[in-house]
Amino acid sequence: MADQIINRVEQSGIITLDLETMIPDIEVDSIDIKDQLFHGLMLREKDFRAWIKENDWSIYNNKVIALYCSADAIVPTWAYMLVSTALKDHTSDIYFCTPKELNALIAERALGSLILKDYLDKRVVIKGCGEREISNHAYVMITSRLLPYAKTIMYGEPCSTVPVYKKRK
Repeated sequence: MADQIINRVEQSGIITLDLETMIPDIEVDSIDIKDQLFHGLMLREKDFRAWIKENDWSIYNNKVIALYCSADAIVPTWAYMLVSTALKDHTSDIYFCTPKELNALIAERALGSLILKDYLDKRVVIKGCGEREISNHAYVMITSRLLPYAKTIMYGEPCSTVPVYKKRK
């Protein structure tokens, strides 16, 4: 059987981490409080409460929401709390962040449950170039969390990797 194909990548003991499968692909949306400011400067409680009461919150069903204010204004904490209470029966999760920061926070939560001791003295490839965009924050986070544990950390595909880290002997 000289023609038998041997998968050396499989035999190498390399563990591949695919962030696409680890980080949920969920629908996201955002709510910018700036649209509720009086003259773009301040929040009026009576008007804000009326907006909370009249708004159709069902448009956010099963979405993860970034709640923020893009205007340079002081928004009282209770305003964000009121929006959170209005969304409670509709959203799967709410974050106080900009839409740009949202993917990083979702990744942080998902990668926070990784059992790091499973990677002790292992060779790890963090898969890249997938079907959907994963934030650089996720790659930095997974790398920094694995550093005390992994023997080596690489980026790419098991057959073609870029070395990122090798533990000193």
